[in-house]
Amino acid sequence: MIENLLIATNGYKGTLPAIEYGLWFAESMRMKITLLGVTESLSPAAIDDHHPLEEVFERAVSLFKERGVEYSLEVRMGEAEQVIPERSNSGEYITAVGPLGRPQIRRWLTGRSIRPLMEKIQGPILYVPAVRLPVRKLLISVGGLGYEVAAENLAFQVAVASHADVTVLHVVPPADLDYPTTREVREHLDDLAETDTLPGRSLRQALDLARSAGLQAGARARQGNVVEEILNEIREGDYDLVCMGSPYSASAMRQLYTPNVTAEVAEVAHCPVMTARYKRAS
Repeated sequence: MIENLLIATNGYKGTLPAIEYGLWFAESMRMKITLLGVTESLSPAAIDDHHPLEEVFERAVSLFKERGVEYSLEVRMGEAEQVIPERSNSGEYITAVGPLGRPQIRRWLTGRSIRPLMEKIQGPILYVPAVRLPVRKLLISVGGLGYEVAAENLAFQVAVASHADVTVLHVVPPADLDYPTTREVREHLDDLAETDTLPGRSLRQALDLARSAGLQAGARARQGNVVEEILNEIREGDYDLVCMGSPYSASAMRQLYTPNVTAEVAEVAHCPVMTARYKRAS
């Protein structure tokens, strides 16, 4: 288990949930906290104003001291989307971050900041748009290709620490071709984990691991647009934490033609999303 949690903020108040949730996460997983403050360029008119990091740091330190956790503070200058990955990749960290308060026009053009962070950060990421505590229901989305294994294992550790129930989800995307395997998957959505299909084996393996850890676990299968169905499941199931694999576990070629499902879910979901890259054994 990774022992260090890096919580990042640029002073935007929308990062406060990441600090609060990160504190809970570090306590539950017995981790040390590094709070990274990124000083981004301020307009000349704001030079003499109260710096946005000061208020956020003051709130964070108050919480850390109140709860008696081990922590350290760092401040670096630059753009958060560049500084956070550089600091995260300098050691072995889980990185907790929230929305960075970018202008709407920038979000339209490039998406939310979670996208470049996922691309650049090598370790697990905990994206926190809102606090959902306590964690009682945890959703793991599996795609059947194995890229979710690292996030899945981390999710089980969190579930054990928080005594959460686990649901393992597989979404069957629309299929234009009617192969026997795809037909079997479509016909067995209600008992997909009992089939010998690739997604069925993936669900079954995840359930076995969860149950061997002493967790209450169940499987769900849905069919349709992958992002829409994951978001529907999150909303209908009222989950407190979602765990997904990273598209950057895949080969570079695969990244060029597959959507970043995890980022699309994180941008819309109103609960924390945890993701981790799968690293093949050398």
